[in-house]
Order: sequence, then structure tokens, then C-alpha cells
Amino acid sequence: MAIIINLDVMLAKRKMSVTELSKKVGVTMANISILKNGKAKAIRLSTLESICKALDCQPGDILEYRRD
Repeated sequence: MAIIINLDVMLAKRKMSVTELSKKVGVTMANISILKNGKAKAIRLSTLESICKALDCQPGDILEYRRD
């Protein structure tokens, strides 16, 4: 099972930088980069909610499930 994080896609669609998202969400750039690069093992729902609010999207726009 693989959960794919499409944060980079949403950032590109919204023409927003990691720095700008970091400031809007209140999460460090390092943690946003970890999410963006798919290296995160977990994400708080409050963080996901803040990201969705900042990017004006749904959680399903960021998270995707793919079978191996």
C-alpha cells in the first residue's frame, strides 16, 4: 500500500511556493518539504486542514492511495 502526497502538484496549480505555504500554515519549511517529497510518516489532521485552507483544496487533492 502506498499513500502518495501530491503537495507539489497543488503548489504548482496555486502558483505558491513552499515558503509562502509555510508562512500561511505555520509549519516550518523543513516539514513542508518532508511532506512535499513524500518522506513523511504521518500528518496531523490540523496540519492537513490548514494546508487545505491555504491551498483552497480538499484532502483528496493532496493525498492519494495507490496499490503496490
